[in-house]
Amino acid sequence: MRHRKSGIKLNRTSSHREAMFRNMVTSLFKHDRIKTTDIKAKELRKWADHLITLAKRGDLHARRQALSIVREKNVVHKLFEEAVEKFGKSSGGYTRITKLGRRPGDAAPVSLIELIVAEKEMKKATKKSKPKPKAEKKAEKKAEKTVEKPVEPVAETIEEKSEDTESAVEAKEEISEDKVEAKAEEPAVEAKEEAPEDKVEAKAAEPAAEAEESTEDTPSDSEEEKKS
Repeated sequence: MRHRKSGIKLNRTSSHREAMFRNMVTSLFKHDRIKTTDIKAKELRKWADHLITLAKRGDLHARRQALSIVREKNVVHKLFEEAVEKFGKSSGGYTRITKLGRRPGDAAPVSLIELIVAEKEMKKATKKSKPKPKAEKKAEKKAEKTVEKPVEPVAETIEEKSEDTESAVEAKEEISEDKVEAKAEEPAVEAKEEAPEDKVEAKAAEPAAEAEESTEDTPSDSEEEKKS
């Protein structure tokens, strides 16, 4: 029985197993996610949580402890600089394991282990703003109503209206002048139409008058007989 003995052997020696997890945790903090088998991912979570706890503590002794585990100094310095901002408010749950299926070849179950900091930041950024109370809304509406309007735009609108009215008056005057001219032209047309009718009547009356005159000048036959 393995009482009070945590961790798994993975069919490796202690030195081999420790070197493997040191490399894996360095890659995890360098790339924020790695792909490995399910058993290794579950064991790697313990190493990651321990290093994040040291980084949140942030003193010199914690930094030296982290440097004894992580292979690269740049990764340790970056972790200690960003740990408080990324993981300061949470007391656990720094990683997430997602199962991806089985690996071709040996059919070993594969998982993706990743840090979940980016999602937390996204959730904070997408939080809805709290609705304002009714009193503040009413005050804002009153302030908007009482704001004085600029003078220049009003003057411009007045000038535009005056120009529109002037143009409308001019248009009305032109229409009235056209109507007067049209009315003045109508009697002239009627006079022209009446003039040919008068000429026709006059021409018709002239032969009748000539005939009357000829009858008056020539004496009748009865009168000539009487004279004889």
